Parts: sequence; structure tokens; C-alpha cells
Amino acid sequence: MPIISTSLEITVRMYFADHGPPHVLVAYKGHEALIAIWDGNVIEGSLPSRAGALGKQWCLDNRAELERNWTAAQALQPLQPIRGADND
Repeated sequence: MPIISTSLEITVRMYFADHGPPHVLVAYKGHEALIAIWDGNVIEGSLPSRAGALGKQWCLDNRAELERNWTAAQALQPLQPIRGADND
């Protein structure tokens, strides 16, 4: 599963041809959650509160790039990296 962003020990991945709704998998220190691209809300799983808040804001800040990657993933095309919350 391709990593599209990493920062502050948070890793964001997106599966190819995954089920809807459009989402990313956010991992932080052994915790994982599926976060919806549209609104940044947790669909499944859980993260510590600070990591969850960062993941949500990151999704909202990068929604257009995430939507493009989701469309590419559905077509089994390469994904583009997205800057992390620390702008790396």
C-alpha cells in the first residue's frame, strides 16, 4: 500500500481500488484509522486525540490532492506524494 505522506510520526497510506467512501489509512505509533477525505472524520479505527486532530486537519487541507490520488488509485495509476503536516 503506497505511502503518500509522512510527518510527525504519522503515516498516511492509500489503497489501490479500495472500497468507498474515499479515505486514507492514517497510522500513528501502533494506532490506525480510516479517515474520510471529504470531511476528515474517522470511518473506522482510532487514533490518539492529537494525532486524530492532525489527521483530520491534514485531510481537509489537502482534500484536492487526496481526491486526485483517490481517482488515480481507482484507475490503478501511480499516486503523488503530498506534503506532511510539518510541510516536509
